[in-house]
Amino acid sequence: MMPFPWFRLSHITAGFVAVLVGYSSSVAIVFQAANAAGATAGELNSWLWALGIGMGLSCIGLSVAYKQPILTAWSTPGAALLVTSLADLSMSQAIGAFLFSSLLMTLAGLTGSFQRLMQWVPQPLAAAMLAGVLVGFGLDVFVSLQKDWALAGLMVVSFFLARRILPRYAIPISLACGILWAFADNQLQIDALDWTPAMPIFVMPEFSLAAMLGVGIPLFIVTLSSQNVPGLAVLRANGYHVNASPLISWTGGLGLVLGPFGGYAFNLAAITAAICMTPDADPDPNERWRASVWAGIFYVFTGLFGATVVSMFIAFPQVLIATIAGLALLGTIAGGLHTALAENQLREAALVTFLTTASGMTLLGLGSAFWGLLFGLGLHRLNGVAYNRGI
Repeated sequence: MMPFPWFRLSHITAGFVAVLVGYSSSVAIVFQAANAAGATAGELNSWLWALGIGMGLSCIGLSVAYKQPILTAWSTPGAALLVTSLADLSMSQAIGAFLFSSLLMTLAGLTGSFQRLMQWVPQPLAAAMLAGVLVGFGLDVFVSLQKDWALAGLMVVSFFLARRILPRYAIPISLACGILWAFADNQLQIDALDWTPAMPIFVMPEFSLAAMLGVGIPLFIVTLSSQNVPGLAVLRANGYHVNASPLISWTGGLGLVLGPFGGYAFNLAAITAAICMTPDADPDPNERWRASVWAGIFYVFTGLFGATVVSMFIAFPQVLIATIAGLALLGTIAGGLHTALAENQLREAALVTFLTTASGMTLLGLGSAFWGLLFGLGLHRLNGVAYNRGI
């Protein structure tokens, strides 16, 4: 154990990259959702405050309590749902729908129904879904070479060279090289930074039956199936077996507390969590939870400075963000594919899960991760019946 375990560079970098990827990949959808509800500039900042504070405190609290890398996030598909669902609702009615959805999530955790559901999922199928969720990020590394071969190429080369010389610091070195190149090439828009603190604004909820049924229930289903199921699968695929029920209860409870300020939905993270679970975060799996704590610290900062979040992610070139995300997830993708295809009896079902998830398809309003897991489980059961019958 090093003298200052809380300040290990790999932990800090993994936490920062996780937050960078989380915000840059979907913060624009949150803006659209808030605008659909008619949010003012102050209410938009309040949404970012609530989401940042909620994710930060839950990442820190859950990771410290369980000594496992547990990351939370806002519901990205939930935000996409809100973009098309809030146009005819007042802000108060929207807040009421958020609270109803969070109440359902809390009950799903307290009753243990979510834990029982996940016990049906074999490890190879969870790993296949994880690989399918993340494979696009790996592909984006090489797509970035086409967009800006100098920036992306420098980051890729520095990453793989560092893996041979200083493997623990491969991601920090690659990120530093990318930032330095972007700065030298005038791609960092530092003058756009705005350090205005965000202020929470309480909105009194209005519980409209139409809003609760038309927005609250779909938000609950989408968040549970498209966010919490993959989030728990990431934990399982990386060897962390914490009881799911308290995690779901805590995220639902956060929504009940922060919903009136714009915290529309909290859930287990998948993609950003995977960044904090790789050997690049820490070679020792029992120490990777510290990277999640650092992610929580950065989330709290982004919550306190809502306007700064917008300007900060504008400052970084998109190629840099896509490249560092893909490089940070390479090990997790490889591990997921290895676990998914290791067992002969489950290989076909795992492959279907992986391909369906990687396709990005949407059906009946539910995303590809849900359908990948469903199709894989169905084929697994079918193959099991055929095997038992000697077919």
